[in-house]
Parts: sequence; structure tokens; C-alpha cells
Amino acid sequence: MTLELIQGLLLAFALVVILMPPYIRLLRHLGYAKQIREEGPQSHMIKWGTPTMGGLLIISVVLGIFLLLRWPEGQGGSIAPLATLALVGLLGAVDDYLNARTGEGIRARQKLLWQSVVAVFVAWQIQSTYELTQIRVPFVGDVFIDPIIYVPFAAFAIVAASNGVNITDGLDGLAGGTLAFAFVSFMIIALLNVPAQPNTAFLCALIIGALLGFLWFNVHPAQVFMGDSGSLSLGAPLAVIALITGQILVLPIIGLIFVVETTSGIIQIGWFRLSGGKRVFRMAPLHHHFELGGWDEEKTTMRFWIVGSLAGLLGVTLFMASINALA
Repeated sequence: MTLELIQGLLLAFALVVILMPPYIRLLRHLGYAKQIREEGPQSHMIKWGTPTMGGLLIISVVLGIFLLLRWPEGQGGSIAPLATLALVGLLGAVDDYLNARTGEGIRARQKLLWQSVVAVFVAWQIQSTYELTQIRVPFVGDVFIDPIIYVPFAAFAIVAASNGVNITDGLDGLAGGTLAFAFVSFMIIALLNVPAQPNTAFLCALIIGALLGFLWFNVHPAQVFMGDSGSLSLGAPLAVIALITGQILVLPIIGLIFVVETTSGIIQIGWFRLSGGKRVFRMAPLHHHFELGGWDEEKTTMRFWIVGSLAGLLGVTLFMASINALA
């Protein structure tokens, strides 16, 4: 199984690295370029016109390889994350297209509605397929949860993860790197879980490989951006994988960067409204706060990567310690 994971990861990496240059040229030809917010850091204005929608290639490579090598024999445990990746990726691609053409993407409420519909459907599919009536609590074990509660809980986790990664995607390489660490953590969890979930681990390996291939072109100065087609779509299956491995309560630890980034935005908006215009951070989300405080973009990204990797290790350690304690 380990050999298959390595082969899948390397294949996804190689395909993205090979296909990305002509894909970037195609994006430039079609005019799918990034529109930079004027209220953002002024150092980011140089990124105006950089091709976006790179996430669509990541999705295509992952889906293509998995369906070619694992379908239909290897569909167990993979339908929900694959469907989530495709459906939320479609939403992100449409948003990227509209943003490139008109300067305005899909409205936030419409985007949230589509995410919620997909999330509720996937949560229902997970609950009905696995007949889940329990949530695994670290060091406690399985705790009963009524299916009526499980579906909205799972749907909320999917939407939150999707938007958390989307909010984090604000610096070259930031979202791609932290996502790669998170999927490495869940690949390990899927392999060590009882029972093991090899198909889920293989899907994680494909996503990791595709992300590493994307980062080859996305590290500073970025040649292409992930766009909503990547940031929205890759966060959602991360939560789905956390659900089907039974480790949804470990997700906030493994995805600590996404949680902190989202929380910083909520705090900033909430305090701004309550205080009549005052701010907690120089700018939200948090990575912009550090940028405006004097950290350059590469330093901010690398330090967030370090925190993300340590958070992933902590999450896996908690998972393994919990298994050993309950054995």
C-alpha cells in the first residue's frame, strides 16, 4: 500500500508540473487574471494580472488519476470526498470565471447557499452510507449523536473548512502548503485507522502530489494562483475525509491555520462593528496583519507553514495516543 501511495503522489505531482506551463499560457490567452483588492496591502498590486483558476488543474488531475486507477473497485470511502471536490470545484471555477470577466465573482450569499446545499447532501450521504450515529471523541471514545443532529453538524464542518481555506489563500504558497500538511496528516490517519482506509489514503496522496506540483509554480513570486476553484474545493473534502475517518474533532487542530485565519476575520469584523470603527488587527485575515507589521511575504508564508506542519503532527499524535488509550 505504501508503494501505491508514493506512486500516486509522484504521478499527480508529475502531471501537474508537466501540464501547468501550457495551462498557464491558456489562462493568459483567455484573460483569466487575478483582480487585486485595492484595500489590500499595496505590495500585492504587483500581482495584478497573474493567471488564476490553477485549482481547476489540481482537481482535474486528482479526479482523472483516481477514476482511472481506482474506479470502480476502489470507490469505497471515496465517493463523498470526490463528489465534494467536483461540486465545490465547479462553484469555485464559475466564481473565478466571473471574477476574471467582470471583476466581481458570485455574491457571498449565493456562494454560501451552493456550499450549504452540497454540504448537506454530502453529510446525508456519509451518514446514510456509514450509518453513523456516533462522534469519536479523543480519549473518550464514540459518543452517540442523533442523525438529525449529525447531518447539520457535518454540513457545518464542510462549509467551515471550505471557507477557512479560501480565507487563508491570500499569499503565494500559503494555502497550498498548509493544505498539503493537513492532507499528509489525514493520509497517515487513514492508514493507521481501525479499520484502515486505503482508498481514502490514496486520495489524500493524490491531492498532496497535485498540491506540491502546483506549489512549484505558486511559491513567491507566483506564476499562477489557485483561485476559488482550488481554495474552496480543497477545503471541503478535507472536512469530508475527517468525517469518514471519524476524526472530525481533530480537524481543528490539524487545520489550525485555517481556524486562526477565519477567527481573525470574525474578530476583526465583530469588533469593528461593536466599537464603531476600531480594529484589533492591522488587517484581517491574520497573514495580512503580520505583513503590515513588517514580515515579508516569504517569511509570513514559511512561518505559517511551520505552524501548520506542527499542528498536523500534533493532530496525528493526538489520534494515535487516543487509539492506544482506548485499545
